[in-house]
Amino acid sequence: MVNETNGAERNLALSYAAPGRPRAALGALLALDDRLGGIVRAAREPMVGQMRLTWWFEALRALDAGPPPAEPVLAALAEHALPGGATGAALAEMVDGWERLLGTETLTLGAMEQAAAERGGRLFALGATVLHDRAPPPEAGQGWALADFGRHLSDGALAGAAREAAAGLLGAAFESRWPTRLRSLGAIALSVRMDLRGGRPAGHPLRIGRLALHRMTGR
Repeated sequence: MVNETNGAERNLALSYAAPGRPRAALGALLALDDRLGGIVRAAREPMVGQMRLTWWFEALRALDAGPPPAEPVLAALAEHALPGGATGAALAEMVDGWERLLGTETLTLGAMEQAAAERGGRLFALGATVLHDRAPPPEAGQGWALADFGRHLSDGALAGAAREAAAGLLGAAFESRWPTRLRSLGAIALSVRMDLRGGRPAGHPLRIGRLALHRMTGR
């Protein structure tokens, strides 16, 4: 989930995508991730969370076979992401990363890294598909997701380890210039990277300027 100021940076990043279906498709992918994350974070009983995630897994896979049910996120995916090259089966794989975090009494950094790879790696790969370019470095999606996981941990030591690992992954993701079509995804990853570095809050003019520089240069 994103708060209002982080949401403003996300909206700015989305504006870097090509208008029309690519931009709408990327927005639908992020909305799906928000919905899955909301299920996991609200689950007081792992079994309840598991049931809800299973419903989404099956509903996403069913998009390949027919029209979606009357659910806004599924409808947006069917309208924009599937015509952009995504498949319901690939979208359903995003559930796996979130599912790993359910019912885990002792969460480890390794488990979070695996979940981040399945969640963020899949989302960024699908994002590249709907933006009509090759997949970005796998470190980008994994680092983005791992940083997000770290923000929601009550265990300070584990949160610190997650942030450190995420910083390394995101550093690797920005060693090369991002292609023009993927700079909306790059800006989403860059926003999280700036969060990890601390200092200026989300929405600060200098952060907005840094995102604009990324749009122009891919750096």
